[in-house]
Amino acid sequence: MTDEHTSMLPEDGLAGTLLARVWTTGPQPGPAVAVLRPEGVFDLSRDFPTMSTLLDADRPVEAVRRTAGRRLCAVDELLDNSRPGTRDAARPFLLAPCDLQVVKAAGVTFATSMIERVIEEQARGDASRALALRGKVQALIGENLADIRPGSGQAMALKALLQQQGLWSQYLEVGIGPDAEVFTKAPVLSSVGTGQEVGIRADSSWNNPEPEVVLAVNGRGEIVGATLGNDVNLRDIEGRSALLLGKAKDNNASCAIGPFIRLFDEGFGMDDVRRETVHLEVRGTDGFVMRGINTMASISRDPPDIVAQTLAAHQYPDGFMLFLGTLFAPVEDRDQPGGGFTHKLGDTVTIRSARLGALQNRVTHSETAPPWRFGLRAFVSNLAARGLLDGRDL
Repeated sequence: MTDEHTSMLPEDGLAGTLLARVWTTGPQPGPAVAVLRPEGVFDLSRDFPTMSTLLDADRPVEAVRRTAGRRLCAVDELLDNSRPGTRDAARPFLLAPCDLQVVKAAGVTFATSMIERVIEEQARGDASRALALRGKVQALIGENLADIRPGSGQAMALKALLQQQGLWSQYLEVGIGPDAEVFTKAPVLSSVGTGQEVGIRADSSWNNPEPEVVLAVNGRGEIVGATLGNDVNLRDIEGRSALLLGKAKDNNASCAIGPFIRLFDEGFGMDDVRRETVHLEVRGTDGFVMRGINTMASISRDPPDIVAQTLAAHQYPDGFMLFLGTLFAPVEDRDQPGGGFTHKLGDTVTIRSARLGALQNRVTHSETAPPWRFGLRAFVSNLAARGLLDGRDL
């Protein structure tokens, strides 16, 4: 396997249990649940027609290991055809690795990003005001909020102090208060996978990628694996009002997940997620390069606690994918001093971590990205046409 192909895989290659959704070709094309093995990419759809079904197995790792599946292609072939701008529709390529799961996201889970949300709010979405506000807010709040446990007595004392100073914000409420911010990021089946275009709205002038770890939670509320995600954020729109969160977050192609779900097994688990460092690179056609990191050890809330809060008053019988938030909040100027960072069309965004591989997408406008057509009715019809629903549960 070449270095180019290896770069999309975790650093330990195919040692982990890597699940994917692959668009298969032939007389009846469609999405297949697959596993990557040294011998190739194997379609498991005859036994598990959906990823949701597989993750709901009593022991997903054992279920994958005892299922032979049908070989689709070599791993190199799949990865080669799943890079931005290289896809041949007549060959298998990667999709977002989730299907029936609801896509949820937690916000303001890191101190640094919390400060940036406060700045967005104070700036009313105007990037030109951010630089001066950043200094003011940091002078009053400081940068040691990562040491404060949300909901603790210390956090509540800080809340009272900030309220007295007139600096209290709804973002501080969810950042250091008892309740996590958890919202629905994208409709079922609308996420894009690695190699596909990722979208920003044409009317947004201040936006950024958000590199995150994404947990895979099954229908019983069990965390069974993890992957990477880009929770594309429109800072100007959300900054005008938090009530515009849906407009800022849920747009065509604005949610990228992948490249694979790595199942929790004897070599990978929650402690590895807690230690993971996510690396970001944005490379523009104008020669601009920006890099950043999201260090999971700096998260203010433990991931299982965010999962528990998500499940506190709601059920997800088909499971859910949960973005855990990001430490990364770009302040680097791209075009002019004080202008900060915003995307340009054609930017290549690479999100990578040692245990989860690399997710790569190119930026376009949501309005011109390939429209989302393959919804639940199309999905179920496709499975039925391929004979995958014969008495089987989805």
